[in-house]
Amino acid sequence: MATRPIYYDTETTGIKSDKDHIIEIAAYDPVNDRSFEELVNPGRPIPPEATAIHHITDEMVSKCSDFSEIGKKFVDFCDGDVVLIAHNNDNFDLHFLRNEFKRNDLAMPSWRFLDSLKWARRYRPDLPRHSLQFLREIYGIQANNAHRALDDVIVLYKVFCLMIDDLTIEEAITLLNTPRAITMMPFGKYQGKPLKEVPKDYIQWLSSNGAFEKSENEELRSSFEKLGVL
Repeated sequence: MATRPIYYDTETTGIKSDKDHIIEIAAYDPVNDRSFEELVNPGRPIPPEATAIHHITDEMVSKCSDFSEIGKKFVDFCDGDVVLIAHNNDNFDLHFLRNEFKRNDLAMPSWRFLDSLKWARRYRPDLPRHSLQFLREIYGIQANNAHRALDDVIVLYKVFCLMIDDLTIEEAITLLNTPRAITMMPFGKYQGKPLKEVPKDYIQWLSSNGAFEKSENEELRSSFEKLGVL
């Protein structure tokens, strides 16, 4: 049986996965045309600045189950040979999932993951931005209730299908996991310059500020290492 994609998204109490908690998780299984949507009681107040983004309040989650229960339901939903796809998965959603499973003493399945933001940055370098809502506009997808998990998941599903065109999910995974040799600086004050012409002090500045620790810059770091400047 072919790999089944599960598009998913989380809403949280903040941006620090080691301290903040998931308060909503949603997913869509296009193969079986079924969805998953659950609010999660984080056991602590939701900061007003977070509520301002996703509009989830303390009252909405007060009678909901905590992640120890919701996590089990999510595992049941994502049964079989699946790949979980989220926008900014590698730097956000995946970290929250791992920490929630760990703090609730749940065994996290050996799911595979695909980051659609990483795909967009690699294969749509012509675009100035790669946020999900910007991509939605570019691909002409109707607006929805942005920043609620299931609404974002449905948009992601539509966007990603258009981005990968006729590729299978397995082909997309293979392409995204195949390292590329980068020859031109992809961002910053030297964007568009050949890597070998980027000043060493600028490269060291990027390194000291953690730029090469980000997953989306792994190939850039590797290319600089091959040039012997890192």
